[in-house]
Amino acid sequence: MAKMTRRNFLATGVAATAGAVTPRGVSAPAGGRADGNPPNVLLIMSDQHTRNALGASGNSVVRTPNLDALARSAVRLDNAYCTYPVCVCSRASLLSGLYTHNHRAYNNSTPWPFEVKTLGHYFGRVGYMTGMIGKMHFVDAQTHGFDYKLDFNDWHQYLGPKSQRVAEEIVDPNSGSGLPQIDDLWRDSGDPWTGLIPQDGRQGYTSIGRISALAEEDHFENFVARESIRFLRNHGKKQPFFLISSFLKPHDPVTPPERFAKMFHAPDMKLPDTWGMVKMDTIPASVQRQVKYCWWAPELRYPEMGKVHMALYYSCLAHMDDNVGKLLRALTDLGLDENTIVLYTSDHGEMLGEHGLWGKMFFYEGSVGVPLIFRVPGITPPNAQCLAPVSLVQLAPTLLELCGLNIPVGLDGTSMARLLHQPNAPAEGTVFAEMSLKTHQPAFMIRQNNLKYSYYMDDLDELYDLRSDPAEMKNLSQLLEFREKRDELKRQLFAWQKPEAQIA
Repeated sequence: MAKMTRRNFLATGVAATAGAVTPRGVSAPAGGRADGNPPNVLLIMSDQHTRNALGASGNSVVRTPNLDALARSAVRLDNAYCTYPVCVCSRASLLSGLYTHNHRAYNNSTPWPFEVKTLGHYFGRVGYMTGMIGKMHFVDAQTHGFDYKLDFNDWHQYLGPKSQRVAEEIVDPNSGSGLPQIDDLWRDSGDPWTGLIPQDGRQGYTSIGRISALAEEDHFENFVARESIRFLRNHGKKQPFFLISSFLKPHDPVTPPERFAKMFHAPDMKLPDTWGMVKMDTIPASVQRQVKYCWWAPELRYPEMGKVHMALYYSCLAHMDDNVGKLLRALTDLGLDENTIVLYTSDHGEMLGEHGLWGKMFFYEGSVGVPLIFRVPGITPPNAQCLAPVSLVQLAPTLLELCGLNIPVGLDGTSMARLLHQPNAPAEGTVFAEMSLKTHQPAFMIRQNNLKYSYYMDDLDELYDLRSDPAEMKNLSQLLEFREKRDELKRQLFAWQKPEAQIA
């Protein structure tokens, strides 16, 4: 096969596939320059970034100047949702365009099935160089279509003996943060750090955080930015590229470098207005247990400990944002920005004290909602806001359409390219999410326009009007005047996915 170049790309790639694409208000390739060069794609990801922790969204406490600057040049989709508020499940949906019940990566220990194809395959087949740098949580050694891949294990190789400091901050093996990313590497012989790591008195799975002992330049965020810039410098002008730069922060361990930890102080933190205000008999029992116990970090039941964790979370977010800035500046300095689609998102959110909850695995906005910023040169208006509900399952078909490529038959997601071209479209739409599949108690969610309904197997269901009750404090599901609407949403949810099919 002849080497793919920008000169012959249209003849053998985009032109061959554009006829099968049905553009919605834009021409294929929608994201390319007028000279016909196919657009590059830079997908920047973080982990556990709650949607409202963004300066551009009006949060005056956080420090996200680089994401804010990106938002000013782009469309900010303020009602974006993940498909499943758990790392592996959500990331597999983002890359495959499939919901978890179809891609079958059901939890953080389940490898993505080989037959499930990803954006790495779709872009690679038409001549893009595909890169995956950072966390994508593949669980096993499959590369899932990516030509160029660096992840946690490569970072630990870079760190060498300094990996000891990372191990001490994590304490217990945690595939979400490396050590190792692939569980099978230690499965036969056990955790090699056993007996070498001092315990730190934490009450649960992870600590509430502390200042990191690692030098700033050695952090995973710096590694991801540095290696992504190296990719752009070495490969960015040779052929079109699809690059994912995926940071870990602000996911635990919340151990920021000292420079960023100094930006936020626990006494200055304000717990959410919903802290301690939830009427426990109006929420599912499974959620009640998390409010009462917070199994992964029980210390967070106490307000002062919550404030410490919140300050460190914001510090980690500021550190991640700083490295996003380095990456975006390099894109501009290399002359690649005018022909590169840039988008930023996270795999799921973080409750950060809302409802007295911490972490993910909830259908409340803080957990299932994600930030989503989209900049398409020549298409997206600057500093635009889109309020239509959208899902990360739509990213795969959207990026394929924007680049003029085939949208494979059978994807669950549909393209939202139209909204990028017309972000002021009516704030209407339907999105779904799911959770705890293949357990004894699966759960499902539908948001339709301003109403959100959540169904928990053998537990209390929830219905919220996000327009009048954005904090989700008044569960309407048992009120007589909302019963008809609740039942209608429940029928739609069950038509999408039958709960009994997902019981273990």
